[in-house]
Formats: sequence, C-alpha cells, structure tokens
Amino acid sequence: MTETPARRLLLVHAHPDDESINNGATMARYAAEGAQVTLVTCTLGERGEVIPPELRHLTGAALGQFRRGELASAMRELGVTDVRLLGGAGRYGDSGMMGLPDNEDPACFWQADLDEAAGHVVQVILETRPQVLITYDDNGGYGHPDHIQAHRVAMRAVELAAEAGWSVPKVYWNRVPRSVAEDAFRRLGEELPGLPFDKSAAVADVPGVVDDDRITAVIDGSAHAAAKAAAMRAHATQIEVAPDAPYFALSNELAQPLFTTEYYELVRGERPERPESDLFQGVA
Repeated sequence: MTETPARRLLLVHAHPDDESINNGATMARYAAEGAQVTLVTCTLGERGEVIPPELRHLTGAALGQFRRGELASAMRELGVTDVRLLGGAGRYGDSGMMGLPDNEDPACFWQADLDEAAGHVVQVILETRPQVLITYDDNGGYGHPDHIQAHRVAMRAVELAAEAGWSVPKVYWNRVPRSVAEDAFRRLGEELPGLPFDKSAAVADVPGVVDDDRITAVIDGSAHAAAKAAAMRAHATQIEVAPDAPYFALSNELAQPLFTTEYYELVRGERPERPESDLFQGVA
C-alpha cells in the first residue's frame, strides 16, 4: 500500500495556465519536497485567445483539447502528477470574459449549479485530505467569471467537506503585495526596450494585488524559477515568456512581471503574527 504523503496541497483553478502563472513556483517547490500536490482545473479554456498565429485555427473544443495537452506538459515541468478536471473533461465550459453573451451559455462554468460543482471538489478533498487549499479571492483576482466561480466552488467545497468528514485546516487566496508589484513594474519599465512586448501593463492589471499588510505567507520559489518559466512556456497558446527575463505577456501583449516568490493571504486558519515561509506551518 502506498503511504499517504505527510503534506498535502490542493489548488483549484479556472483554466489551464492559471496554475502556472499564479502558483507555479509554489507547486514545484512542494512537489520537489515530496508533498502531495493536487490540481483541480475547472474548465479547458475553450474560449481563450490564442497568441501564436500558427495556432489560431484552434477554437472551441479543439482548443480545449490542445490546452489540456499544454496543461499536462506544464505539470511535467513542475513535477505535479495529480491533475483533475472538474467533473471530468469538458463537464464545464469556458465562460468567456465578463459581460459577453458567452456567460449565458447553460453549459458554461458561470452557469453551473454551485453545490453540484462544489460536490466534485468535495470528492477530491475527501480522497486527498489536504491540509492546505489555494484558490482565488471573491473577485477571482481580476473579475473573470470562471475565476469568480472557481472561488465560490472551492470555498463551498471546503464547507461541504467539513460536514462530510474532512475540515481543511488552511485556505489561502492568491495575492501580490502592492509594494512588490510596484517595484517589479519599475524594473520592467527600465528593461522594457529589450523585451519582445509592445508596452507594459500596470500594477492594476496584476490579479490579486493588495496592501502589504494582508499578506500572510511568502513562498520563496526562486530555486524553481526555471520550472515555473518552463511550465508557463508550455501554455504556448496563452502565454509568451520573455527569453532570459522574468517577464511574460498574455494575448493583450502587455508585459507583466513573472514572480518566482509567490504570496498568499490566509482566510481559513489562525492568522500568523508575521508572514509564514511555509504554507504547512502549524499543520504539517
């Protein structure tokens, strides 16, 4: 019988690529340290905008299947072997950006019944018994309907799982401290002429930026910077990573910092007096 790893981490994300951008260094670090890292991806991102011209023929289900392959490649780079698609591949469709008619598609994730979708995550929680769960804040980081729904589903699943027998000790939301984002954009501005992007984004464009005093965990993933960059490059339809530089761009061609130290806000569990350097502090 395989022994259950002592430390178990569950992440709930909306689309393939979100996990690598937000948590790639964290995932690689804990996987390398022998923790069980489980990823639940809620949609296949069938409505994502494709960057490379040679791949722009991919749309709908074909794009979703291609992005599923990208996700598998990215997880190999991070050393993560347990990847789940919420309710099975294609159960919930990409909802598109907020305010578009796509949001009204009854098959899209935004229209999913909350308890039904959360039930799929509950099954994963009861199977893996994570001590730590990571997801987005209640705005999904930046207002995308699938990110908001992923937050709702994850948080509801934590409630339902507690009733069913496993209470997740610690829940974190993805964050970036404002001072770190501002400093990163200052450096980006200095280096931008050498980058393959038209112009820079702004601090306000980075999902999850909050005042520094809300940060409760700082995870140094610098030893896994190359793995995170490789995982992001694996999502080639969605992300362009600058060569030999800690920056990337999405389909809007605006340069953003690629963070290898990742930041979190604890929303379930005892708030520490000072930011933790280990998400499992107090429970491992």
